Amino acid sequence: METNAPKIGKFALTYGAIAGVVSVLYSVMLMSIDMLYDQNSGQQLVGVVALVGAIFLGIFNFRKENGSLTLKQGLKIGTGGAVISGIVGIIFLVLLSNFIEPDYIANIVEIQREAMIEANPTISNEQLDMIGEQTANFFWVGYPVILIVNALLGLVIGLVGGLIFKKDAQA
Repeated sequence: METNAPKIGKFALTYGAIAGVVSVLYSVMLMSIDMLYDQNSGQQLVGVVALVGAIFLGIFNFRKENGSLTLKQGLKIGTGGAVISGIVGIIFLVLLSNFIEPDYIANIVEIQREAMIEANPTISNEQLDMIGEQTANFFWVGYPVILIVNALLGLVIGLVGGLIFKKDAQA
């Protein structure tokens, strides 16, 4: 008799979407308390913790439903979930920068400009303007970078989760 094994893609999609939605809700919360533009490692850590938690939960639930888990399955769930989370984040970033907060890119450029002046007080206004224009023109480059970083992070999370939750199939 054939058993219906759970699909890895279903778990990657479900738990990746959960991680993405948690990150979006966190961003909305930051917007509501005027901390969206604050750049600190604590805010980035919250996103990583949400991703790790969701992927570990996905790997654990896959093992629970399937009865076993291989390292390969853990890697697939981790990488797939992280990519899905990245796609959700990119969709939110596009909505944020084009509709919700149309001045988002200009505000990022201004924050970058202030940081460069602080780091190098002798920088000329022409150089600052050129860097600002390049940042605004090539903002879209961040989208594939987000996917690549998320995929690599998901690979590591899936590896760790796969090693932690690995369970051989019962004969």
